[in-house]
Amino acid sequence: METAHANAAALLGLNCTGSPVWGFLGCTISRRAGDLWLRVASTARANAGRNRGEGIVSASVLIPDDVPRPQLHDVMDWTEGAFAYQTEVTDYVPYPVISPDRPDVARDPGLPDEWWQRLRLALDHLGQAEGVRITVRPGWIDRAFPQFLGIPAPGNVERVTGHGDLHWGNLTAPLTVLDWERWGLVPVGYDPGLLHANSLLVPEVAARIRAEFAPVLDTPAGRIGELAALAEMLQAVARGWYPELAPLLADRAAELTGIRPPVAENSEITA
Repeated sequence: METAHANAAALLGLNCTGSPVWGFLGCTISRRAGDLWLRVASTARANAGRNRGEGIVSASVLIPDDVPRPQLHDVMDWTEGAFAYQTEVTDYVPYPVISPDRPDVARDPGLPDEWWQRLRLALDHLGQAEGVRITVRPGWIDRAFPQFLGIPAPGNVERVTGHGDLHWGNLTAPLTVLDWERWGLVPVGYDPGLLHANSLLVPEVAARIRAEFAPVLDTPAGRIGELAALAEMLQAVARGWYPELAPLLADRAAELTGIRPPVAENSEITA
């Protein structure tokens, strides 16, 4: 990955500085290049290519400019051996990530009212964009609700264009929303529900999210979206993630459904 990043920088004429920033499971590597940010992602060669309506390229075209995010400047893709690589050059964001080492928070970041207002507006404006990809697929919901929540899957899931991975590792202060790989048509309430689930260790922050997004989360459609977020987090718990959050996730799910979630075995169904 380091060699691939160095090759991409050389081909694009970029001089990268600072330590590399690694993504989930080492599948991405990024470094600063002046006022730009060079990110290289790897996947299996069979997955080469970019699908219409997905990822940062489509986000740069379909999402309104008033949703605060890094602007895309260039892309370069190639295959080598068994791997495919995707390179993106975006703005360097000078603001600190709220939770740089984990998606959840263990303390109150003390965000001002203006930050919360901007987040609400960003999600409102994002919801008006044209979404193409179905994020959090119906087939996954059909299997995940019984397996991780202990309840039947909903018969109808209302959707809205959303980020799809709204956690504290993808938000900065002042507000910029990072990582647009998963954006698309998500269940209504899924984005704030996922952020809420990643805030349960800090009751003050969780309560603020419930208050800020009550017009969505307190609706029947929003409740389903929050449950989808909880099911996804509980699936991660079954894979060994979020040991601190696990009982709180189960508590919140039981609060919404009246049923204690089952203790799920490891599952590889994907959202």
